[in-house]
Amino acid sequence: MGLPELKEFRRDWSGKEKTVGDVFKKFFGREKPIRYRLAGARYRINSMVRKLEVYGEKLKSRDQELFNRVVDALMAKDQIRATMYANEVAEIRKIAKAVFLTQVALEQISLRLESVQELGDIAVNLAPIVELIKDLRMAVKDVLPEIGIELGEVHDVLNETMIEIGEVVGVPGTGIAASTEARKILEEARVVAEQRMKEIFPTLPSAVALPQSQTTQVEQSH
Repeated sequence: MGLPELKEFRRDWSGKEKTVGDVFKKFFGREKPIRYRLAGARYRINSMVRKLEVYGEKLKSRDQELFNRVVDALMAKDQIRATMYANEVAEIRKIAKAVFLTQVALEQISLRLESVQELGDIAVNLAPIVELIKDLRMAVKDVLPEIGIELGEVHDVLNETMIEIGEVVGVPGTGIAASTEARKILEEARVVAEQRMKEIFPTLPSAVALPQSQTTQVEQSH
């Protein structure tokens, strides 16, 4: 990388040493300096985590209410009502699993963005983060559409940043290694989400357990 390119990259990173050309570029829509983009992305990620924490608590409360109704219906020998409530419980837990998965994955993304900010080497370390955000969005967009939209916006900012850096330093944006690492992190998040589900939500009585085909469908949706 030549001296002019290096100087431009450092200026993009720090936001300092602006030239007259930089002022015009910013006026006509130039993106914020790289470090501010990363900080902004991390802020949005952490905001999503906090939203999911609140949403998760609401789901737990609603699940407990419906679970008690299942038990009461069974004690009253009202199988139809018990099954109806059990199906509602299943839907809530489908959403809760997506919430836990997203929350765990976002926590990992936030930590990695923090490391990128502190350690640098952005072109290499940002690639798996971008891939992970893309994969996570695809995994939860149908169950958590609002989070899916926010993830898409964060992905676009970070992907654009990565492309710009790659053009300057000559490092390709994504590749097999980045995709593999992203899938590994997402799978680890799935395992943690499953464990949280087992710890937080009691098992439904066998008398109203979902049919195997429906249970499989719920699992495959994640």
